[in-house]
Amino acid sequence: MPVIKYPRLRDPLFYEWDRKAQKCGLRHTIYAVNGDQYTGEWLDNLRHGKGTQIWKSTGAIYSGDWKFGKRDGYGAYSILDPETKEYKRVYTGWWENDRRCGRGTFFYPNGELYEGEWSNGVRSGWGKMHYKDGSTYEGHWLMDQPNGLGLLQLPNGNRYDGGWKDGKKHGPGKFFYPDKGQLLEGIWVADIPKCGVLVEFGREEAPAPPELPLPEIKLQDPAGVLAEAQAMFDDSYNE
Repeated sequence: MPVIKYPRLRDPLFYEWDRKAQKCGLRHTIYAVNGDQYTGEWLDNLRHGKGTQIWKSTGAIYSGDWKFGKRDGYGAYSILDPETKEYKRVYTGWWENDRRCGRGTFFYPNGELYEGEWSNGVRSGWGKMHYKDGSTYEGHWLMDQPNGLGLLQLPNGNRYDGGWKDGKKHGPGKFFYPDKGQLLEGIWVADIPKCGVLVEFGREEAPAPPELPLPEIKLQDPAGVLAEAQAMFDDSYNE
C-alpha cells in the first residue's frame, strides 16, 4: 500500500518571533518604554530571581531578589544624590511583595538609622532607632511607632525603661536620672507620669545631685501603692 507523505507545515513566522520575545532565564539589559532598565533573571516575562532595576525618573536602583515581578527576598535600594551624583543607600534587608518585610536597615536622609524588623513597609516588631540628637530607642514597634516595651536612652545618660503606646511613654515604667542620682518609678499616660515614687539612686556617683536629699516618706506598703495604681490604670485602659 503506498504511503502518502504530506509536507510539514511551518508555524507562521509570528509564532517564532513571539517565542524569541519571551523573557525567561538570564537576559541582558531590557529597556522599558519609559526608560527604566532591568538586568537579570526572568520567568514568564516577569522579573524573577536575581536582578538589578534602575528607574529613569528618579535614578533609584534596586539590586537583589525578585519574585514574579516584585521585590521579594534580600536586596538593597539606593537613590541618586542630585548634587554629588553618587548613590546613597536607603534600605538594605528583606522584602516581601514589593515592601520592606523582615529584618532590615533603613538610612534616613537626616542621618538617623533604624535596624530591626519590618512589616508591610513600616517598622513593626523588635528594632533599634538611632536619632540624630544622639538618643536611641530599642524595643517593640507597631505601625511605625514605639509600642510595647522599650528602652529610651538620652544623650545626657538619662533613660526610660517601660511601656509605650503610639510612640509615647504609656503604662508602668522607670525613668533613671544618673546625673541627679534619682529614679522615678510609676505609671505614664501619653508621655505624662500620672503617679509614682521618686527615690535616690546612685546619688553618691551622680555628677550633679540636688543640693538636698529627698525626704524620707515611710509607706507601709509601697509595692501595694504601685500595684493599686497599676490596677486603676488597667481599668481605665480597658474602658
